[in-house]
Amino acid sequence: MLNTATHSSRPPPARAIGLLGGSFDPVHRGHLQLARDARDQLGLTEVRWLPAGQPWQKTGLTPAGHRLAMVHLALQDESRMSVDAHEIERDGPSYTIDTLRELRRALGPQVPLVLLIGGDQLERLDTWRAWDELLNHAHLAVARRNDAVLVLNDRLHAWFNTHWAPAAQVHAAAAGCVTEFAMTPVDASATEARRLLAQAPSAARDERLAAIVPAAVLDYIDRHRLYR
Repeated sequence: MLNTATHSSRPPPARAIGLLGGSFDPVHRGHLQLARDARDQLGLTEVRWLPAGQPWQKTGLTPAGHRLAMVHLALQDESRMSVDAHEIERDGPSYTIDTLRELRRALGPQVPLVLLIGGDQLERLDTWRAWDELLNHAHLAVARRNDAVLVLNDRLHAWFNTHWAPAAQVHAAAAGCVTEFAMTPVDASATEARRLLAQAPSAARDERLAAIVPAAVLDYIDRHRLYR
């Protein structure tokens, strides 16, 4: 059951902050489109990007300092987006629940927080640490691509149906609901970007890479000879 004891009964302020976590290895145009669509469709005041320091489900990542720098470059021309280094600065594995607890303590009980995830992440949400406590601290907004059908196990299906609400609900409370937004299709993935980067003598001059990764990020990758 959702614990609302820490939240005041007074209405929260109108602003709502989106939170987009990930390894961003490298950051690509799909990440950017998800953030833009969430910002615009959910009426978010800003989207804070949270590059993971040590994702507990992944190994062999590019050093966190490089991934953080690439996200900064990707966002330099984006409005109402910022970078938050909480997870990189924290020691040990990066768990979303720890980040949400820290942000809730820092921002107070009134500010609506909206954790942004893809449908593929929702399908394995119950493998996350303390996944059933996420809604104590934030809303959850799921990006839906091309009318993709969610494949949820019985436990997640029941949880999703219990907490689902229209998108406007993220402004009516500080936390507690699951909603959805449509993501404009983008043919991009970090896996493909890394594969192409391993083959390309110059990332900035590769047409397919240019369609996947922002130009400023490709220049950074070339300068530091990443993914070779």
